[in-house]
Amino acid sequence: MSTIIHQIENGVGYIRLNRPDKYNAFIQEMAYEMQSILKTYEADATVRAIYITGNGKAFCAGEDLVEAADPNGPGMEFIVANHFNPIIQLIRSIPKPIVAAVNGVAAGAGANIALACDVVIATESASFIQAFSKIGLIPDSGGTYFLPRLIGHQKASALMMLGDKVSAAEAERLGMIYRYVSDDVFEEESHKIAEKLASMPTYGIGLTKEILNKTWDQNLNQQLETEKIYQVKAGDSHDHKEGMTAFLQKRKPNFIGK
Repeated sequence: MSTIIHQIENGVGYIRLNRPDKYNAFIQEMAYEMQSILKTYEADATVRAIYITGNGKAFCAGEDLVEAADPNGPGMEFIVANHFNPIIQLIRSIPKPIVAAVNGVAAGAGANIALACDVVIATESASFIQAFSKIGLIPDSGGTYFLPRLIGHQKASALMMLGDKVSAAEAERLGMIYRYVSDDVFEEESHKIAEKLASMPTYGIGLTKEILNKTWDQNLNQQLETEKIYQVKAGDSHDHKEGMTAFLQKRKPNFIGK
């Protein structure tokens, strides 16, 4: 059975982590498959947005600790460098909007994969746990980068050290995620978000994503200059011209992501 189920529908490339009996914890095969699918979706022009979720009760429990503890297994350095770092780098570098649909517990690297995505929507029963401290590890998969930027240093530090479980409602209140919805409408609402993004001017959205990646490394004047450069790129796009024409003609635009 494949560790990941994937298909393309309505311009959205769906990724469903598929080790439900292991709370969708990653093993080497699954990490490599995830990377391969992300690269395929990046190259496929018919994919305008990407949607990541889990099968079963969990979103993702991070690394499979059985594999991590195996003395003949890949080892910690290999796991971080070859399993998770490439996934995070792909999520942030792919110039398409990526939705994390957190359907259950997101723990360890699983939580940080979700936080690396562009839009995070969670079911009401979902939770987020920086579980690393409970087994003597530090947060990886970009956790020490994304979480303090989302919720501030003090709160992030406490959550990482104490390993507290954060409910979906609390995650929304803190600004950790975009929103949460009740379990019974979660799939419908999260699909709507992905399909809406896929129908939008995704070339410009990709530029927005790229410039957001730069904002933490630049001062205001540098960011203003970068905005100018990227706005020229966006202004030269087909989608901008289509959007302006549709507005003036009082019709619905037909964006193509170029």
